[in-house]
Amino acid sequence: QVQLEESGGGSVQAGGSLRLSCAASGDTQRRYCMAWFRQGPGKEREGVIFINSVGGIMTLPSVTGRFRTSQNTAKNTVYLQMDNLKPEDTAIYYCAATEEQRFVNCPRSSAQYNYWGQGTQVTVSS
Repeated sequence: QVQLEESGGGSVQAGGSLRLSCAASGDTQRRYCMAWFRQGPGKEREGVIFINSVGGIMTLPSVTGRFRTSQNTAKNTVYLQMDNLKPEDTAIYYCAATEEQRFVNCPRSSAQYNYWGQGTQVTVSS
């Protein structure tokens, strides 16, 4: 099992930036699909960025060019850099993981991820 802990959320004005961190602990030697999901007020949870164990990345079209991910393998930490934030990016952001061996390609459905962080609030004001 792996435990995930997010940090870095907050409140910014439109056009601002935030960087979220997701620190993993526990069985970090396995290969995992990692993902950032978000759930806005009154909205369903949606995947923002999906990362496989070899660095392959898939990004939600609405954030392409504004959000990017990186990782520090020595610290078992994945980052979500969010630039040019918009009010519609307001949501609780979650880091998630699932064992990569279960899938041919990393899944996009939140139901396939079995490890979750507690979430961190991101609020963007206009």
